[in-house]
Amino acid sequence: MKYYIIAGEASGDLHASNLMKAMKAEDSHADFRFWGGDLMEAQGGKLVKHYRHLAFMGFAEVLLNLRTILKNISFCKEDLLRSQPDVLILVDYPGFNLRIAEFAKKKGIKVIYYISPQVWAWKQSRVHKIKKSVDKMLVILPFEKDFYAQFGMDVDFVGHPLLDALAGEKEQSRKDFLLGNKLEDKPIVALLPGSRKQEVSKMLGIMLHVVDQFPTIQFVVAAVGSLPANFYKGIIGDKAVKILQDQTQNILKNAAAALVTSGTATLETALIGAPEVVCYKGNWFSYQIAKRVIHVKYISLVNLIMDREVVKELIQEELNVKNLTRELNQLLNNEQVKLKLQTDYTELKEKLGQSGASERAAKIIVDFTKLNKQAATDFSPDELCYSDVNPPK
Repeated sequence: MKYYIIAGEASGDLHASNLMKAMKAEDSHADFRFWGGDLMEAQGGKLVKHYRHLAFMGFAEVLLNLRTILKNISFCKEDLLRSQPDVLILVDYPGFNLRIAEFAKKKGIKVIYYISPQVWAWKQSRVHKIKKSVDKMLVILPFEKDFYAQFGMDVDFVGHPLLDALAGEKEQSRKDFLLGNKLEDKPIVALLPGSRKQEVSKMLGIMLHVVDQFPTIQFVVAAVGSLPANFYKGIIGDKAVKILQDQTQNILKNAAAALVTSGTATLETALIGAPEVVCYKGNWFSYQIAKRVIHVKYISLVNLIMDREVVKELIQEELNVKNLTRELNQLLNNEQVKLKLQTDYTELKEKLGQSGASERAAKIIVDFTKLNKQAATDFSPDELCYSDVNPPK
């Protein structure tokens, strides 16, 4: 069967790649065409566009790049119609994917959404659009099933795919990790500044301000492979900070603490067991808008799932050298704080359930596609009119 998958950022690439691997076990003839990254490409199929060309964050940044975004949407619609997939699988990335879902539904293409947009945080009205344009929703957070039920939607809770990603990681001794990366045998603080270029530029620059406050600590940047090492070096300058690409999990497993940009990485850090401070500082204009439309008490998935403050969140003006230094000192030196955090992390894992989310999601998707394949509408590119595909010039 033919599967068209859209993931628009690094975390989506990770989870979609594990999904693809599980889908191949369910469907030996799986034919993938996708928007994503290197991890998805390693699973086989055709990479249409890399997520590095798609990731724009914040209201202001989206406005500044609106022309590029519209071109991407237009191209995606055309490519979707030409490829004639049996099903469209959308992975998070709501600003882009919800538009594609609505278009695909109108054209008779079955739509499955894997990893729900965070509509429970803002724009709850989007649920009505999802209900009209998505044939099957697969959620990964335990409270999302009850949330959608309030709107008359029966969704499938499959568990969090991060548990699968962590279970599949090969174990490496601390000695091998240090030797292999030419690190000193002293405490490590991991710096996770995000995955998008503009995000990394801002967040890493802020995190680096605390380096001089901890002379006995070695700071290690968990860099993403989609950004070149020279980009990170340009931000770090002459500070004694190590850069390791595509080794986030190994870094966190060996870290005494971590400074983590808000996002999926906050949950990954907690599941690995590294004490963390959650950091966020966005464009002033974007933040002012977000503050007025987002309706949640916390920004980190850890605190949202636990429905209480487990990890410290430093947001906007609170994200400064004084506060970062204080919180990092607590994580490194206060045994009571560290013990409480590990107890909370254990409870967090219990709430998320068992591993196997990718396998459960794959089975649901393949079974659904098989049942609906005969009813799928065939599209002939020669007969299509693209007037409703291209945005106005």
